Amino acid sequence: MSSVVLEVLRRSPDPAIQRLVGVQAADVTRSPRVLTLLQFPTAVHPYKKWWGTHWRLVALSDLGMTAGAPALQPGVDQELDWLTSAAHRTSIQSVNGLVRRCASQEGNAVYAASRLGWERDPRVRQLVDSLLDWQWPDGGWNCDVNASGGRSSFHETVTPALGLAAFHRLTGDREALSAAHRSAELLLQHKLYRSRRSGEIVHPSWVQLHYPAYWHYDVLQGLRLLQALGRLGDPRAGEALGRVEASRRPNGFFSGPAWQSKTQPDAVSWGKGAANEVLNFLTESVLHAAGRS
Repeated sequence: MSSVVLEVLRRSPDPAIQRLVGVQAADVTRSPRVLTLLQFPTAVHPYKKWWGTHWRLVALSDLGMTAGAPALQPGVDQELDWLTSAAHRTSIQSVNGLVRRCASQEGNAVYAASRLGWERDPRVRQLVDSLLDWQWPDGGWNCDVNASGGRSSFHETVTPALGLAAFHRLTGDREALSAAHRSAELLLQHKLYRSRRSGEIVHPSWVQLHYPAYWHYDVLQGLRLLQALGRLGDPRAGEALGRVEASRRPNGFFSGPAWQSKTQPDAVSWGKGAANEVLNFLTESVLHAAGRS
């Protein structure tokens, strides 16, 4: 990790950020962000963008919240009960033999629940089994009922794959690992952001850095998946790594636009530019794992 970025993050006023970069004395539970995120709202749906419990749990897992902490139980129950409820599951559609599902919802839930200490919960196992059943032949997922079935959505693929990779790391589940590798292969076939047909960038937002990513795909999300699977050394990832590396600003930090808006605010402030400490931590972690930091 860049010594400049590392030193700044070590001096962060947020103990959660300090702990992420190795300050062992930092107490995550004293982080203002963590304390706010733990106030799980009950008057709104868990998926309310970007305020609800669904998004808070992902953020808490990224901030290194202590696994199994009792304060997490209400939020985890709210999330898992929603996604395993009959009302939710009966709305899932299948067209021409392929399930059309916004699998980023289950993916985020598996990712957060696994990292936060609930990987052995039977409800998480149910979500994992569903993701395995719903995966398309090309290695991804898609919620578009009008899609031909020939290609998955990167937005709906990277998050489930990250969730399955996290689940495997904590449980050793081989099926989850295999499914995550199939997703990684799909991304690598596109060098993480290019059309296989034209070679052009699929969408400008794919080569920008974001945190939180919520359910959106970008090159950092793709590289995080490869990092989790130990595949950053694949030659097809080289161009994406170089693009991220080249986006470092003169002050040594990374920055990117936020997905949130005034009408859809986040539960906490992540800052802008170099102030987005989680973005810089995740980006530096990827580059360090790839031997480029």
